[in-house]
Amino acid sequence: MSTFKKALLQLHLFVFLAGLTGPIGYMIQLNGLVLVFYRMSITVLALLVIGLFAKPSQQVSFSTKITLLGIGSIIALHWVCFYASIKLANVSIALVCFSCTSLFTSLLEPVISSKKMEWKNLLLGALSLLGILLIFHFDIQFRTGILVGLLSAFLAAIFSIINKNVTQNIDTFTIQFYEMLGGVIILSTIILIYNLYSHTSFIWPQKMDWFWLTILALVCTVGSNHLMLSALKHISAFTLNVTLNMEPVYGILLAFVFFKEQKQLGISFYIGFSLIALSVLIQMYRITQQQRKSNTLATH
Repeated sequence: MSTFKKALLQLHLFVFLAGLTGPIGYMIQLNGLVLVFYRMSITVLALLVIGLFAKPSQQVSFSTKITLLGIGSIIALHWVCFYASIKLANVSIALVCFSCTSLFTSLLEPVISSKKMEWKNLLLGALSLLGILLIFHFDIQFRTGILVGLLSAFLAAIFSIINKNVTQNIDTFTIQFYEMLGGVIILSTIILIYNLYSHTSFIWPQKMDWFWLTILALVCTVGSNHLMLSALKHISAFTLNVTLNMEPVYGILLAFVFFKEQKQLGISFYIGFSLIALSVLIQMYRITQQQRKSNTLATH
């Protein structure tokens, strides 16, 4: 197998593992807040162990560490909303909402990064919004899950924009460690305050929950990140971003196979999902054309 083909295989395995996070979260009998706390805590412990045997992480300034911890807090809240959407609706609904992340990013980036707004992005955003509204209007039992899922996508878009601007010259191990640690800190604080005011005790996972949480942290977080980095040594970031659009597709197919969710969904879901998928495909086509133009100009 050629190096390039191996990199593509690693890339699709990474995206497949990312798609697994939804179905695995569905099987864990914990609410979104506690689930993400354990996922991030196990990830931090695993990274600490890896750090003992690997080369030391890059030295970064105190202000950079604080920034990474803050970004990690956004990631944590994004994950909490994502898994809460799964619990409130189902895996398919949560992943449909998550597929709006790239469109939220295209709309928010001009505001956060002071870039010029493109009217084509607004049209794509409107098409995606129409798809969500169709599902929201007809599948009324999923409304709360849809709203929470859209908040998850919104937070994911903010995270991706800020992360891109901040982490250009920082190694991946350092980024992942401090961001996961930031998530653990914010979630620990929220859980502590909630338990004090509600007079409830800390929730411990059951045996099978520990198993799936470990898979979620080690395989779908630490392991998948390693696959992504290995693939990026031989393929472009552009190829990665385009392939990532397959993540919701993998997740929804798995939900159909293992949880029979197609029986819960009406025709409005498929129409809405088709509109959202169309907007993603148009966005992928636009990016592809832009990439070809850049490559053409570079060769002249």
